[in-house]
Amino acid sequence: MARNEEKAQSTLARFRAAKAVEEGRVPQERPWDSSECTNAKEAEKWRFQIIKQIAKKVTQIQNAGLGEFRIRDLNDEINRLLREKRHWEFRIKELGGGDYTMSGINVAGADGQEVPGHRGYKYFGAAKDLPGVRELFETEIVTAKKKTRGELSHHIDADYFGYRDEDDGVILDLEKQAEEEAQQEAHRYWVEHGESKAPVGVSFQVETATLAGGGTDEVSPMEVESKETGGQQQQIIIPSQDEIAALLLQRQKKLLLEKYASESLQADQQETKQMSGRA
Repeated sequence: MARNEEKAQSTLARFRAAKAVEEGRVPQERPWDSSECTNAKEAEKWRFQIIKQIAKKVTQIQNAGLGEFRIRDLNDEINRLLREKRHWEFRIKELGGGDYTMSGINVAGADGQEVPGHRGYKYFGAAKDLPGVRELFETEIVTAKKKTRGELSHHIDADYFGYRDEDDGVILDLEKQAEEEAQQEAHRYWVEHGESKAPVGVSFQVETATLAGGGTDEVSPMEVESKETGGQQQQIIIPSQDEIAALLLQRQKKLLLEKYASESLQADQQETKQMSGRA
């Protein structure tokens, strides 16, 4: 079979071409610049022509026996036709036709693949197995190395444990302010509810001193706050650690007696306390 170039130079082909020129049936060529087209239907015709060419070349490039140079040329032609198709789609949209940029089908199918980091150029068929191209698609799997305990604690210093948080001079003032607010709230609660609402096992002792005399009685150093009411000063005293320990010991003894001692033994013990004046 003769080649296409030889067929075009045959006597019959030249006769038909001359006949077409005489009758005015000269085949129209696709404009190189899409902006030269002013008709939407004509632009759609050129777009469809490009789609057929792309489909034909994608089929051809699947043959790995064409040789490296032919495969590279076909891949370049397919990418060039894809860019040209894109220009015609924008031109159709400008002329009032359909919007093929968003709803157009993928002419090349899922065969085209881009190299990671190089957007715009695709490889089709046997072009993906060419020397120098295959290595671009091989993704190296990077496994994260697990850090040891020594590596994790390498950058840990005193700041991690909060040893130098007070060096900035800010947190101490904030703690002092929060402590004063907590003391005021505790005093306000005691004034409103009285000693009867105080927590179990802790009793508040209130000492009063007349201010008119010009002096006040000496108070315990555990004083937290004072409040002036009608010429007198009420001072709240927090029990010491020894007093709290004694109260806890007494409560523990009471619980043990209730658990192990009989009622008659408890009654005798209570009577003994009353007689000795320790009740």
